[in-house]
Amino acid sequence: MHIVVTNDDGIVTPGLLALATAMRKLGDVSILAPDRNWSASGHVRTIDRPLRVREVVLSDGSTAWACDGAPSDCVALALCGFFKDPVDLVVSGINPFANIGDDVTYSGTVTAAMEAVIGGLPAVAVSVDSPDNHLGIVDYQPAAEQALKITGTMLKKGLPKGLLLNVNVPYIPGDKIKGIRITRQGKREYHDRLDKRIDPRGKPYYWAIGDLPTAHEEPGNDVEALLNGYVSVTPVQLDLTAYRFLPELNSWNWE
Repeated sequence: MHIVVTNDDGIVTPGLLALATAMRKLGDVSILAPDRNWSASGHVRTIDRPLRVREVVLSDGSTAWACDGAPSDCVALALCGFFKDPVDLVVSGINPFANIGDDVTYSGTVTAAMEAVIGGLPAVAVSVDSPDNHLGIVDYQPAAEQALKITGTMLKKGLPKGLLLNVNVPYIPGDKIKGIRITRQGKREYHDRLDKRIDPRGKPYYWAIGDLPTAHEEPGNDVEALLNGYVSVTPVQLDLTAYRFLPELNSWNWE
């Protein structure tokens, strides 16, 4: 089993190393991740310039590879033969904040897993719901343990083509986690506003900023699971077709 581990926060982040260490219990692990932070980058593929990759040594002494492209670029390189051995599985994370609801469309963590699915491989994206105002070092160990459990089960049972597992772990001690819930994607609301400013040369520039997003807790969704101390596992598909609307659309007169 050859597992590629990546993330969207950068090659030297502790969440990446925690995840890679856990995945080594399931197989051979190769690490290929961005050389800088790509949070909220979405599903990016670099096609207008070459990608450069360099070897780095992580804090535990293991070898990894840093790419100057996006998380999806890292996965694409791996699937196209960057490593000598074929890739069997891609696991992305551990992101220091939850990727729930509409976050999945923005998240480099999740879209790296999507790139693996496009390439025909199973994939898991892992995030931990640490507080936005958390000032200390994030403890990734409980999330890494849950990632190991969930990924191991997925490998035994098998995952249908076209799906990935989006895993979100509550930020509580491991012995306080109540269990795993299979959830649906919830809803996030973003409160962006446009802040126009003037630079020292008199030219305008803009910040699209706002308050922290709010999430809607409903029975069975990822938000509810996290708030109640459960790990949320959401199966995500890449087929975005609105099948329930097809009959209505077919009834329209297009002439």
